[in-house]
Amino acid sequence: MPRAFLVVMDSVGIGGAPDAGLYFNAGAPDTGANTVGHIAQAVGGLCLPALDRLGLGAAVRLASGMEAPGLGSAPEGLWGAATEASPGKDTPTGHWELAGLILPFAWHQFPQ
Repeated sequence: MPRAFLVVMDSVGIGGAPDAGLYFNAGAPDTGANTVGHIAQAVGGLCLPALDRLGLGAAVRLASGMEAPGLGSAPEGLWGAATEASPGKDTPTGHWELAGLILPFAWHQFPQ
């Protein structure tokens, strides 16, 4: 029987979602969000050989178009990138989608 390993790294984004402009961080829209790519640029490249061989660099390229420094290996495994279908981009929504449940609503947020 074939095996699959799902590696989930919470809050480690690889590209802004199509609706990223609707969400803000310190007053700036999340358009162009790419945690892995921007960290790779800031530190002069990442050294994550196992994750890179599993397809991390290829997923960053697919999701954002960015070449993340240090992540250029040809993937040896099957890999992909996903965009949440539910409104809202919070952790619980993402975890629920990983389990197969697309929410028809966005969770409310508390005022600042």
